[in-house]
Amino acid sequence: MGKSSKAVQYMKHPLRAYSLISKWGWTRCLPDEIHLKIMYRALIGKNINLDNPKGFNEKLNWLKLHDRNPLYNILVDKLAVKQWVADKIGAQYVSETYDSWDRVESISLENLPNQFVLKTNHDSGGVAICRDKSSFDFDAAKRVLRRHLNSNYFWWTREWPYKDVTPMVMAEEYLEDEGFDTGLVDYKVTCFNGNPRLIEVHRGRFGEHTCNYYDQDWNPVTIDWAGIPVSPVEVERPEKLEKMLELSSVLTRGIPQVRCDWYVLGDRLVFGELTLFNGAGLDPIDEKNDLWLGSLIDLSLAYGDQ
Repeated sequence: MGKSSKAVQYMKHPLRAYSLISKWGWTRCLPDEIHLKIMYRALIGKNINLDNPKGFNEKLNWLKLHDRNPLYNILVDKLAVKQWVADKIGAQYVSETYDSWDRVESISLENLPNQFVLKTNHDSGGVAICRDKSSFDFDAAKRVLRRHLNSNYFWWTREWPYKDVTPMVMAEEYLEDEGFDTGLVDYKVTCFNGNPRLIEVHRGRFGEHTCNYYDQDWNPVTIDWAGIPVSPVEVERPEKLEKMLELSSVLTRGIPQVRCDWYVLGDRLVFGELTLFNGAGLDPIDEKNDLWLGSLIDLSLAYGDQ
């Protein structure tokens, strides 16, 4: 279904229509709590309980409103977090950043290698991948990046740490895993106060996207989450699993819930990003696992309103 067709379908349902127009910044006048109640109803399909949250998604939305740790402004900034991670666990786990710019018109490819990635630091989806400079559609990349530079992710999801991040485009190292024919594999470790409990393995992100779930001992976990298909082909336990979990614990200790993303490239373990609100707390999860994951979030760890 194309974008225009999807927009028509959304407009037939008032709550879904609200979700769509909020991406365009048309709902900024509404307070965060009211906005999140409408979004939750639109995307999850039921009312949210913010007075006594129990489920994973309910608690994530509660944390958006009440957990105001100033560190989060750094953690959600894909550029700034690299230095923070390097200081915490070592620069060897951080991919190389070649350059950064605050305007698309300032981007220069001259000093970049033949393969690289351009992406925005302040949102989700602002990515342009160059696998070969000679065939790279730079104009198309600039259109994507310009659109993202001019957007503020906060207004759709009300994830407050994104609101004041200075938008930048960064050029960073192109990562490739030749061991998988599905392309680069994402290992996403969800931690609760530094305790890794769930690992998502995403394959085929730019094609046939699948996700398999495992616990910290690499036992398969059955979850229906965000409608992403589960591959019947299980993923072998990565040799770097113990190190991945150890470093994830270091990076997430003291935070009620945060997801730490990794890539395993041969003998190399590379940090991806930190996600404070998995799926923005708006991706449907089957009820059993929503309650299980929610039970792992200790709201008493919230930093508190400033």
